[in-house]
Amino acid sequence: MVKFRRNTSLLFLSSFVLLSGCHKGPQDGVVATVNGRPIQQTEVDKVYAQQLASNPQQQSPSPDQSDSLKLNILKELIGEEIVEQRAAKQNLVASDADVDAKIAEMKAPYTEEQFQARLKASNLTIDELRRDLRRSLTQTKLLNKEINSKISVTDSDVTNYYNAHKAEFNLREPQYHLAQIQVTDQGSAPSGNLQNNKANGDEDAHKKIQALKNRIDAGEDFGQLAAMFSERQDTAPNQGDMGFVAESQMKGDPATYEAIVKLKPGETTEILPLLDANTHKTAGYSIYKLISKDAAGQRDLSDPRVQQAIRQQLHDSRSQLLTGAYYEMLHDQAKIENYLAEKIFKDVAK
Repeated sequence: MVKFRRNTSLLFLSSFVLLSGCHKGPQDGVVATVNGRPIQQTEVDKVYAQQLASNPQQQSPSPDQSDSLKLNILKELIGEEIVEQRAAKQNLVASDADVDAKIAEMKAPYTEEQFQARLKASNLTIDELRRDLRRSLTQTKLLNKEINSKISVTDSDVTNYYNAHKAEFNLREPQYHLAQIQVTDQGSAPSGNLQNNKANGDEDAHKKIQALKNRIDAGEDFGQLAAMFSERQDTAPNQGDMGFVAESQMKGDPATYEAIVKLKPGETTEILPLLDANTHKTAGYSIYKLISKDAAGQRDLSDPRVQQAIRQQLHDSRSQLLTGAYYEMLHDQAKIENYLAEKIFKDVAK
């Protein structure tokens, strides 16, 4: 009997050791768990491949660089999973109708063939796009309820900020709020616009800008045309809005400056040559719209634009602060096991 009990104890102990060392890890396709819910290696690999494809300088990372990138990707995926679980508890997960509406909005500027081509270029399937959109929409819903709905910017806050930062609203020179439609003759450059529309050579560029000028003169919306067809990547997504440009900066291009200073708010220039910054030769064409002009001098608190700018800045800074604190709270409350981090540490720190 004693011998039997000893063997049984040894067998039980062996089983316990095996079971305790048998947690999920990279070897079985799970790189981390969040409150018991797994994150798969395939998810990390997919994002990893997308990031390498979008950054040619990272095409051949060293083993250490590769591991570091994968750890950062996994950290983001863990954060997304934490947010999704919190949103589920709050009944704030984006619905199929929410996702369908967003996809319809994304498809609007394209034919079905163009949309599918863009998906392929992004290395995404429609199911993966739906998943990513659901995550993004869910996060927005959660932050709107948990954070943005709780931020209040009072008139007193605005006044106090203005009084403490009055110099920020004292313009040393006139400022021109401009929007631009730009067409270049560089056919190989990315378009940056919603239609993925790109001129190819000077003749094609001139035909395109003339067609756009005709549509503007016929009363079509400048901002929508800029979003659809402008080839300036940093402004096309914002309907061509360049923000405020100082008068001294504009004078660097005398012909453009002369055309703009003649405008009244809401008016547009004629077609203007776009000069290459290095060669000073024509590299395309532009049309500018003057949205507003601010004279030099102190802008008063009574100016609605000053009040709105301050309110937005205070709201955004508070939202950023609260969002960071909120994510830290959720992270601290979650049970996270990062098997990929454990594996990399063991492999490298030998």
